[in-house]
Amino acid sequence: MNNNLLKYTTRIADNYLILGQRMSMWCSNGPTLEEDIALANISLDLFGQATAFYSYVAELDNISADDLAFKRDAVDFLNYQIVELENKDFGYTIVRNFLFDTFNFLFYQELIKSTNQQLSDIATKSIKEVKYHLRHSKNWIIRLGDGTKESNKRVQHSLNNIWKYTGELFELDHLDKTMIEEGIGVDTSLLKD
Repeated sequence: MNNNLLKYTTRIADNYLILGQRMSMWCSNGPTLEEDIALANISLDLFGQATAFYSYVAELDNISADDLAFKRDAVDFLNYQIVELENKDFGYTIVRNFLFDTFNFLFYQELIKSTNQQLSDIATKSIKEVKYHLRHSKNWIIRLGDGTKESNKRVQHSLNNIWKYTGELFELDHLDKTMIEEGIGVDTSLLKD
C-alpha cells in the first residue's frame, strides 16, 4: 500500500471538506435567496468532491470515508489555511473563494493528467463544478469591486488580508515532490504565475 498516495489524497479531500463546511455556514444567511441557494450548492459540490477523494482513500486503506471525515482530531487535517478562514462577511467569503477557486481550477487541470487513473477521473468529473465556482466568485469580485465605494473598499481590504494565505498553495513539501516524481501529483509551484 502506498502511504504517500493515501496522505496526498487525504490532503486534497481535506481542503474540500473544510471549505464546504465554511460555505455551508451561508445557508439561510446569503444576501439574497438566489445567492443563498448558489452558496449552498457550491458547498454541496465541495462535499461531493471531498467524498470522492475520501472514498478512494477508504478503498485503498480499508477504512470508512466517514471515519476520515469525522473521526479525526482537528490537528490531523492536512488542508490549506486559506480554506479555514472564517467567512466574516459576504465580500470576505467571495475573495477567499475567488483565490482558492482560481488555484483549484488550475490544480484540477493538472490533476487530470495524473498517472493515477482514479485521481484523474475525480478531477475530470469535478472540473465542470470548479469552473462554475470560479465563474461565480469572479463575477461577484467584479460586481463588488465595481459597485459602491463601500463594497470596493471592503473587497480590497479582504484581498489585502487574505492574499498572505496564498503562498502556501505553491509550496512543495517532500510528499508533493514524491507524488510529482511518480507522475501522480501536481507541481503547484508551476501554477503561481
